[in-house]
Amino acid sequence: QVQLVESGGGLVQAGGSLRLSCAASGSIFSPHYMGWYRQAPGKQRELVASIFRNGETTYGDSVKGRFTISRDNAKTTVDLQMNSLKPEDTAVYYCNVRLHPWTNDYWGQGTQVTVSS
Repeated sequence: QVQLVESGGGLVQAGGSLRLSCAASGSIFSPHYMGWYRQAPGKQRELVASIFRNGETTYGDSVKGRFTISRDNAKTTVDLQMNSLKPEDTAVYYCNVRLHPWTNDYWGQGTQVTVSS
């Protein structure tokens, strides 16, 4: 069983920075895929950023150039550095992990990020 624990959310003013971290525990090693998603009130959950085992990354259009995703395979963690935050970045952010291409996803419980104007 995989458990994901997120940390680093909070309240920040527009233009500020936050760093989210997700630690995966359980019988896992170097997951195939790790990502961050977010869901704002009344909106669908959307991809923020993702990173594959080989280091390939993908970013949502609205965060390109401002957010950076990174992972530590030895510690099985994935971080999201968020800079130049905007009020529209306000959402619950979820960590997502897929151990292998053919397996189901695991989700964290979510961490709230609020950006005030």
